[in-house]
Parts: sequence; structure tokens; C-alpha cells
Amino acid sequence: MIAYVFWHWKQAAIAAPDYEPVQRAFHDALAASPPEGFHWSQSFALSGCAWAADKGDAYEDRYLVDDFAALDALDAAAVSASRKASHDKAAALAAGGIAGIYQLSQGEPMRMPRHATWFAKPPGVSYAAFRSLLDPVVAKGDAAVWMRRMTLGPTPEFCLYSMEAADLPEPIQPLRVSLRPVWPV
Repeated sequence: MIAYVFWHWKQAAIAAPDYEPVQRAFHDALAASPPEGFHWSQSFALSGCAWAADKGDAYEDRYLVDDFAALDALDAAAVSASRKASHDKAAALAAGGIAGIYQLSQGEPMRMPRHATWFAKPPGVSYAAFRSLLDPVVAKGDAAVWMRRMTLGPTPEFCLYSMEAADLPEPIQPLRVSLRPVWPV
């Protein structure tokens, strides 16, 4: 499973109570008529990420699909048929956006995590040893680790999504971000 993750932020003149319903309408349209290989989408409000609105208020949309072929289908479907009008309306209110592609590395995908913890693999630590460091955190449940694919994205290489704020072992240096669900609510 892979996730297309899209961070976007609203135009300064648009209030969040006007922006968020338009975003939800797009996710509703996508859920009502999903392309092949699409599992679900999620949208969260957040702040504090250097790659999204210079650490200001932003949104993170996650689109979970089977594979790269399904990602291609999602790309075409998002701007066509019953989804086109809601996509275009949402896009017209955005001031900017940036995206990345991530693959599930450990755990199970979560429908509505409340925290995202971004981090890099420490230098000199093998991937196998690194995953072993994360095993106890994931084993507690309600946590999943995603790994950036092909350096496609502005973030550190890994993200742990969880229900509770996660404490990661040394020498990992995390960036912790709280997530407020926007869709589904």
C-alpha cells in the first residue's frame, strides 16, 4: 500500500470555516465514486511543518491506494467526472501545496490518527536496526510507520502516525505534529 500525501494551505483571505467544507466536498465526491485501487482518503488540519505554509496553518490530505498504477488512476479520477467540480472549487481556494509518496513500512494503516511524528534514520544505523528500534512503538498498537518513496516529498524520510503522541528511542530526533481531523469527521 502506498499513500499520496498532499499538504495545502488556504489563501489568506479565506477563513478556515469556509475552506474546510469545500475540502470535505471533494473527499465526499471521491469516496462516492472511487477509482480502482483506491482505499480511502483523509484530511487533517495541522501546523508547525516547515514544508507546509512555512510552519503555519495547513492541511494534510492522505490518499491510500494499492500501488503506483492505482495512484495513476487516482490522479486521473480526481479531476474528472463527478469529482471535477468539487476538486476545482477546492483548488481555487488554496494558496499553495506540495506532495510526497509514502509506503507503509510497519504496522497497519490508520483511519484517523491524531499525531504525526516525522523523523530521519540516524546516520550509520542500518535499516534493519532502525526498524528494530521502532518495533516496540508500533507493537503497542495504534501506530504505523510510513517511509518516503524515491525521495518524492519534502519531509524527513519517515513518519509514524499514532493515536497518542509517540516517544521515539534515541538517537531519533522527531518532529511531532498534532492532527485535527477535517475529513472524515
